[in-house]
Amino acid sequence: MVSGPSALLWDVDGTLAETELEGHRVAFNHAFAEAGLSWSWDVALYQQLVRISGGRERISAYLSEVEGVAPDPERVERLQQAKQRHYNALVEQGALRLRPGVERLIRSAREAGLPQAIVTTSSRPAVQALLDRLLPDHAACFALWVCGEDVPRKKPDPAAYALALARLALPARGVIALEDSGNGVSAATAAGLTTVVTRSGSSALEGPEAFAAAAVVLDHLGEAEQPNGVQRGPACPHGQVTLSYLQQLLPA
Repeated sequence: MVSGPSALLWDVDGTLAETELEGHRVAFNHAFAEAGLSWSWDVALYQQLVRISGGRERISAYLSEVEGVAPDPERVERLQQAKQRHYNALVEQGALRLRPGVERLIRSAREAGLPQAIVTTSSRPAVQALLDRLLPDHAACFALWVCGEDVPRKKPDPAAYALALARLALPARGVIALEDSGNGVSAATAAGLTTVVTRSGSSALEGPEAFAAAAVVLDHLGEAEQPNGVQRGPACPHGQVTLSYLQQLLPA
């Protein structure tokens, strides 16, 4: 086995793919238009809203703010279901793709026999749609998924990561979490994980303090033709995150 961490735990939105700005935001706006609502979440607004984990929670918070009253849960659910339908359609149309280096690292870990898991606040249907399209053999890559509906509290709470570690029967010390947001870093580090951050479009406005606990902050995981940029932390040989590079980030 190649020297490396004991497992990789992958966030989805913003980490595997730039799903937030190019996928979920667009799908929310389609759902609003379909419901006869005049709201349109532009990029700047969505970069603020995305700090609220979960689609239903995001809709509820926005409705409460613009209408001044707590929203009807059934109305929130209708909007969320419409948004999911539009998101699935965007995925099927090929509007989204994996970020640089993601598939390379997933396959390297699989070949090395390292367990991998999905740990996300996103819903299971959204994860299913994305992985079926972008990584068709995902069942052979990921030992388990922990999604938003599997835990009582979403990121930045560490519940999802704690559940993943329990199901994998692994201690946190040798496990790497791959994240893109401050909420993700907070959740992973609270669970005792070493965290690698690849900044995304949706987390672009978050200040450096949001990522202070991460072991390294990168532009992306890197490909031979598209080497990554290191914003903070040790440089990657050849501009690509590898299993041996991840091993160096773990506590001694």
